[in-house]
Amino acid sequence: MRKALRWLLALTVLIGTLSTAGAATAAEPGPADIKDQLLSIPGMSLIQEKPYPGYRYFVLNYAQPVDHRHPSAGTFQQRITVLHKDVSRPTVFYTGGYNVSTTPSRREPTQIVDGNQVSMEYRFFTPSRPDPADWSTLDIWQAASDQHRIFTALKKIYSKNWISTGGSKGGMTATYYERFYPRDMDGVVAYVAPNDVVNDEDSAYDRFFATVGTKECRDRLNAVQREALVRREPLEKKYEAYAVENGYTFTTIGSLDRAYEAVVLDYVWGFWQYSLLSDCDTIPSNAATATDDEIWTSIDTISGFSFYTDQGLEPYTPYYYQAGTQLGAPTIHFPHIEKKYIRYGYQPPRNFVPRDIPMRFQPRAMRDVDTWVKDHAHRMLFVYGQNDPWGAERFRLGKGTKDAYVFTAPGLNHGANVAGLTSDEKTLATARILSWAGVSSSAVSEAKPLATFDSKLDVRDVEREPTLRP
Repeated sequence: MRKALRWLLALTVLIGTLSTAGAATAAEPGPADIKDQLLSIPGMSLIQEKPYPGYRYFVLNYAQPVDHRHPSAGTFQQRITVLHKDVSRPTVFYTGGYNVSTTPSRREPTQIVDGNQVSMEYRFFTPSRPDPADWSTLDIWQAASDQHRIFTALKKIYSKNWISTGGSKGGMTATYYERFYPRDMDGVVAYVAPNDVVNDEDSAYDRFFATVGTKECRDRLNAVQREALVRREPLEKKYEAYAVENGYTFTTIGSLDRAYEAVVLDYVWGFWQYSLLSDCDTIPSNAATATDDEIWTSIDTISGFSFYTDQGLEPYTPYYYQAGTQLGAPTIHFPHIEKKYIRYGYQPPRNFVPRDIPMRFQPRAMRDVDTWVKDHAHRMLFVYGQNDPWGAERFRLGKGTKDAYVFTAPGLNHGANVAGLTSDEKTLATARILSWAGVSSSAVSEAKPLATFDSKLDVRDVEREPTLRP
């Protein structure tokens, strides 16, 4: 009997011990705070956390190899941002192809899938520039490899589906990323992405400018552009005073005269890139009788006389370097302007990059991407604007593509988006994005954005980039 009691007492103690251990286990803390999870990634450091209702927003630095082919050659700090919704939601990977904004914002696919958003600053755009800068490491494969490393690191935290996106050079970037790392993303949404396959063949742009909009609008724009060259002498005096007043110089492009013509020749292109047909009413109706100030103001408003100064070009040096080495750049003609008024024509990217940076064009780079898209594009959506010059040379699909689409938004410019498509195409595009994001089948059937429109997060200007050269 005593043995039985001792055995029962021992069993009670053992059960109590196990219960206490179980209670201790249940009391252990849950998953780490998202900031701690992000900062636990090797090479990740916090610059700033900014509050935003319903989200956590982080500005971060991530250590990247200067050369992904030779990781031991050194690293640089690449700036990224994370708009955190919930690890249970899909994630959108965005890059504009230039600097990254450090103000919370949400790209259209992020609103559609109601997800997280990771945004990356393109390598060599300050402050994400190696020091010293080896410009030979600025190419589309190295940039795609930056994205691949970021995705690989963050996928451990954001384990649901990922969609990459971007507009203009960002749309190109998303496409190149898919070409080199096709297994990373579950879908791609590329907005207004130029595709200059053969750099020396640009007749598509000339055909575009001969038919875009209405004849009345084209005639107004052409007349102002021509008049600015006819009045070159008085307007260049105004430009010289403007440059002195603002401390602008012209070392890179070579002279004020070259800069002046470059600004004027961007005028028509810039109008259609950033404006709508309804904005033609803002263009002087009779250029011949317009004052010098009216011609100046119209050109400055659309093209910007500060752009081809050293100070205006410097932030875009990485872009022009890539345009002159891989991406290509358009050359168009001006049949409405007599040859005697044009001294330089559309100048090549080499003229916009400091001469101490060597450049050599690689014609196979864009051909390779174009062939890959035609043969292998899968779960890719390309959106273009009907009146956007950059859509004249665009990505097109071939027989090897699957679940891939090219849509054009009627009447829209370089800001074309899914919301601007025709009703049927908008529904299809939204449904495919939701499906690629892996959300519920009922949400895919509804084919509507899952997140409510936010006037601060979701309103953006048209992708504002160099005019002639995306």
